[in-house]
Amino acid sequence: MDHDEAVRTNVTERYLLDELDPELRDQFEEHLFDCQDCALDVRSAAMFVEQSKAILSEQPETVSGRVPAPVSKSSGWFAWLHPAFVVPVFALLLAVVGYQNFVMVPRLEQAANTPHVLPWASVNVSTRGSTPTAVSALPGEGFNLLVRIPPESRYASYRLDLYSPSGRLEWSRTIPAASAEETRSIYVPGTNRTEGVYALAVHGVTAAGESSDLGRYPVELQIQK
Repeated sequence: MDHDEAVRTNVTERYLLDELDPELRDQFEEHLFDCQDCALDVRSAAMFVEQSKAILSEQPETVSGRVPAPVSKSSGWFAWLHPAFVVPVFALLLAVVGYQNFVMVPRLEQAANTPHVLPWASVNVSTRGSTPTAVSALPGEGFNLLVRIPPESRYASYRLDLYSPSGRLEWSRTIPAASAEETRSIYVPGTNRTEGVYALAVHGVTAAGESSDLGRYPVELQIQK
């Protein structure tokens, strides 16, 4: 069994619902050793089941004086699919979805529409120096690099490379050249960003594709505690 066949036949869902015949079940379990995607799906479902069992550890109340039919022990952890467990789980999921729709989403929309000033650092390409430009940001907060590029008629564009404190290239951007000096604002995302001295390397690129090194400018990111 390959991954495409497993996806096409929904074998992962059928496996979780205990709907596979013994031969197909054996084939799928052998497939799990070689397919990380299917194995991750099964592990995620198992974690969900364990969490559901923890939340629904109390026995469901008797409805109309009738006790729910006992679940066969042979069903193993698939017993959570019994209606006595499925209904409370769906109720919990509906509560989570409702909280997201009526609380989280409005808050995110309000935050997205609220203007705020980001930290920034200025880089002047016409000035060379080894002193880092400092910028202070909150944990997870991005910042702007205001890059001032003097006009150069021989360049058709500029390439900006940002290197991490460890020297790893994080990203590369190409911007068109302008006829007059101007300041470009480059947003640097703050997700998983560490404190330290970053380096912005600037290259001038001619219409023929020839590149010239215009300097390497250090930017020291300070994370506010």
